[in-house]
Amino acid sequence: MSAEGGTRAIIAALSANLGIAVTKFVAWALTGSSSMLAEAIHSVADSGNQLLLLIGGRRSQRRATPEHPFGYGRERYVYAFIVSIVLFSVGGLFALYEAYHKIQHPEPIDSWQWVPVVVLLIAIGLEGYSFMTAVKESNHIRGKVTWVRFVRRAKAPELPVVLLEDTGALIGLVFALFGVVLTLITDNGVWDGIGTAAIGLLLVAIAVILAIETKSLLIGEAATPEDLKKIEKAILAGDGVERIIHMKTLHLGPEELLVAVKIAVPRAERADDLSQHIDETEVRIREAVPIARVIYIEPDIYRERKTPTTTEGASAAAG
Repeated sequence: MSAEGGTRAIIAALSANLGIAVTKFVAWALTGSSSMLAEAIHSVADSGNQLLLLIGGRRSQRRATPEHPFGYGRERYVYAFIVSIVLFSVGGLFALYEAYHKIQHPEPIDSWQWVPVVVLLIAIGLEGYSFMTAVKESNHIRGKVTWVRFVRRAKAPELPVVLLEDTGALIGLVFALFGVVLTLITDNGVWDGIGTAAIGLLLVAIAVILAIETKSLLIGEAATPEDLKKIEKAILAGDGVERIIHMKTLHLGPEELLVAVKIAVPRAERADDLSQHIDETEVRIREAVPIARVIYIEPDIYRERKTPTTTEGASAAAG
């Protein structure tokens, strides 16, 4: 569901951004507005980012190989991280450079004055459609968690990336409209530069947030607390498992989870019974959390560690 929903949101955003980019470039060519140029480059960067997300999703579906035995699921995280770099460099830094140039050499909008306003209003409508598509698809998997928590905890990067991009795009369009309208009212191009600078700072901030979140996914994140509870309950629900000694989980991709657990088994258990209990435990884990694709279960005898007495601890410390 998350992969399909993410793809739909990406395609909606890509379609909107391609159309918006063309109209913004036309508006910039007619008026010379730096806000329009910054927004045009922003739309081009967003379009490239959506293509990167689609490529990452396709490449992550490749089968595992001896060199990559756990598959290529994390390629989706790699491409999402590249998106943050593109947004920072192509979108944010270019807008800041253009703002500096415009503030140093302000120029009023003398021709086709109505064009940038109309283009920006149309762009807000198209970006709003893309944003609502991303919200609709996110609601299928978000549940009752807040939007901030969803962006921070989501294991599939596509929907959070599109949500942040569309949010930034809508706010950026408002900044551009602010700069253009004040430039037309005051006949002072400095306002156009200020609007462009606001767009640049916004894009840099969003890029930093994306980089931080995708970096965490690249390093490797554990299962969600909800899934951890389900896995623990599934392990302890069957016969032959006395307790969980320790357990580690790792997302190999958005829809693939590795579970490695050491369980305590009865001392006198026969080997064939032990093997059956391990198989049953794997089945219960996969039923509880279907994305648990790779499971390693190590049986052991639980040995309770004795807490040393004060005298013993002092002797050990002295020794």
